[in-house]
Amino acid sequence: MTKKRKKRRKLKVKNIIIFIVLLIILALSVYYLINMPIKNIYIEGNNIITDNDIIQESEINTYPSFFLTSSFKIEHKLKKNKIIKKVKVIKKIGNIIIIKIEEYNPIAIIEEKNQVILSNGIITDNIYNIVDSPNIINSIDEKIYANFVSKFAKVNIDILRQISQIEYSPTNVDNQRFILYMNDTNIVYITLTKIDKLNKYNQIKDKLDNKTGIIYLDSGNYVELKDNKT
Repeated sequence: MTKKRKKRRKLKVKNIIIFIVLLIILALSVYYLINMPIKNIYIEGNNIITDNDIIQESEINTYPSFFLTSSFKIEHKLKKNKIIKKVKVIKKIGNIIIIKIEEYNPIAIIEEKNQVILSNGIITDNIYNIVDSPNIINSIDEKIYANFVSKFAKVNIDILRQISQIEYSPTNVDNQRFILYMNDTNIVYITLTKIDKLNKYNQIKDKLDNKTGIIYLDSGNYVELKDNKT
């Protein structure tokens, strides 16, 4: 009997080289795509914190790899900032990062401590140099502090910015009364139970016919005129 010889398959060197080259090209392409940096960063919704501060706190100021940058990690880092209420990070085609911010509104500034009272009641250092919020010039009773925050958080921002100073001025019958010294030199007496009236301040002011006065919103709605503006 004659034995059949098995044919040995010859490896084609050319095919092997092509395979290796393709493998290298694929590996380099993947490496390039993974390490492509962030191209553009867009910040939306911030009024207090600057774009640069947000980028720095997100730790993406060096424009790292877009692929390896985690939206979750950016959100986690930014949520440590007491000013930030909500944050959402969106990654878009073209290596674009969009950071949407919602901030707590500043209610007032504790001038002597250079601290800010936020709309959630948290007090934080005024590291962003907020200057367009009213200054509290004395201490507020701890028993009504939470209510003070809750009520003033409902005051329109444009009205708050017209207040220069807030003075806590309780009486024997009303421990929730405040005196507001306005930028236009008007004085407003207000109690927390009637804080919604403060949002109508511009309408009240317009009726003064360019005169200044003391506006009583704590007990009744009337004005004592002081003098004519010159």
